[in-house]
Amino acid sequence: MIVRDAASALLLLTGAVFCLLGALGLVRFPDLPTRLQAATKPQTLGLLLVLAGAAVRVEPKYIPGLLLVALFQVITAPVLAQMFGRAAYRTGDYESSVLVADDLAERLREQGGRPTDSPG
Repeated sequence: MIVRDAASALLLLTGAVFCLLGALGLVRFPDLPTRLQAATKPQTLGLLLVLAGAAVRVEPKYIPGLLLVALFQVITAPVLAQMFGRAAYRTGDYESSVLVADDLAERLREQGGRPTDSPG
């Protein structure tokens, strides 16, 4: 019982620290793509750790619900971040000086568009 409590506490605290670091990244990073990085990676890992810590303590009949929450987070967070990142890129709401490679600009040039072209 003590080992289970310690494992749960460690998972919950570690998850909370990751969530806190993600929130600090949202406040401190300068532009939308870097904020998306802070919003998706540490927040997702933090939530998964919190769910794992909760799974250690709850009755086994509740674990499938926790797994569904984890699956939903893992599926939706990267998709939403990619959509918001693409929208920010197309509207020019990013710091181009920090980009190491800009593969999307090359693809848009090949298609005859510019990165800041607005639809319509």
